[in-house]
Amino acid sequence: MFERAKAILIKEFKQIFRDPRMKTVIFVSPLIQIILFGYAANKDITYVPTAIYDKDNTYESREFLRRFTYSKYFVPEYYISSDRDQSYILDKGKASVVIHIDRGFGRNLNSKKDAAVQLAFDGTDSNTTTVVMGYANTIVGNYQYDIARKEASASGKISNFPSVELRDRAWFNGNLVSRNYYLPGVICTIVTMMSLLLTAMAIVKEKEIGTMEQLIVSPIRPIELIVGKLLPFGIIALIQITLITMLGVGWFHIPLRGNLFLLLLSTCIYLFTTLGIGLFISTISSTQQEAMMSVFLFYMPTILLSGFAYPIANMPQAIRWFTIFNPLRYFMVIIRSIFLKGVGIEILWPQMVPLVIIGVFVITLSTLKFRKALG
Repeated sequence: MFERAKAILIKEFKQIFRDPRMKTVIFVSPLIQIILFGYAANKDITYVPTAIYDKDNTYESREFLRRFTYSKYFVPEYYISSDRDQSYILDKGKASVVIHIDRGFGRNLNSKKDAAVQLAFDGTDSNTTTVVMGYANTIVGNYQYDIARKEASASGKISNFPSVELRDRAWFNGNLVSRNYYLPGVICTIVTMMSLLLTAMAIVKEKEIGTMEQLIVSPIRPIELIVGKLLPFGIIALIQITLITMLGVGWFHIPLRGNLFLLLLSTCIYLFTTLGIGLFISTISSTQQEAMMSVFLFYMPTILLSGFAYPIANMPQAIRWFTIFNPLRYFMVIIRSIFLKGVGIEILWPQMVPLVIIGVFVITLSTLKFRKALG
């Protein structure tokens, strides 16, 4: 049995490495993707193009604006002088926020009256706008506190102005670098896509070129054919995750605090599901184009319901129940926990057990379907 499966395995490797385009897809494409996503998958907002609209032009207004422009977030790109300019700047997307100070700002502060400032945001990207509003509220709050403290000190009523000091601490990702959170997820998506696509396309290719019939009439048993077909792509997936992990750690300095062996073991368990699904797609597809479309039809909902970009806890209850059957959901938690938390199997087993159950179910179903198709 093992000799015939070994022959199929060697044949698959020879067929893969004989095609220069296939070698590019397998080894070069994942590296390019991790580099591109490594720079693009960054939600840290450190540059907010800002327009200044100061109609008061007093010491107080300039001091207020200095709190914004001297921060590391708000970068003054435009100084405007009319409401029309403000609308134009926001309509064209040239600035994300316009700081609008009306006349009387400084006079009101000196008269111990309330002073109003308008911050006009481009709300196209609601998440970014929410973060920027948080930055602005913090700056304004600090400015108000400094005014109150200055007034208390000048009046002599309060010699020691009380304050509350907040000392925060972030575990596992101390600097809150979003790239450290997203890149392990990108590794999951690359492994998912490549293992699905390679498995589905390779088996359908046998149908298109007419060699599947030769394999059927040969003395090779279905289980030997399945093992010989799937094992090469499992090995390739392990090589891919090793390469892109080395690139992520070495180039982007993503922390790998966990056990590399546990990472590879979890990948092997997860590959049961992706290789099994690829096998299933190959049995229901007649052409490579049909297999490719089926892979993408399965891939997109899998990514969206995995917690990669959108927290599962924020999804409706019915959708959260549906994500229970998504193997990428569990693999995403495992990979991020190994990279950022450095935890072991004693913490990750609640994620690994469902992954094993789904993997065994999918590979069994796909094997039965494939054997039926061969019959």
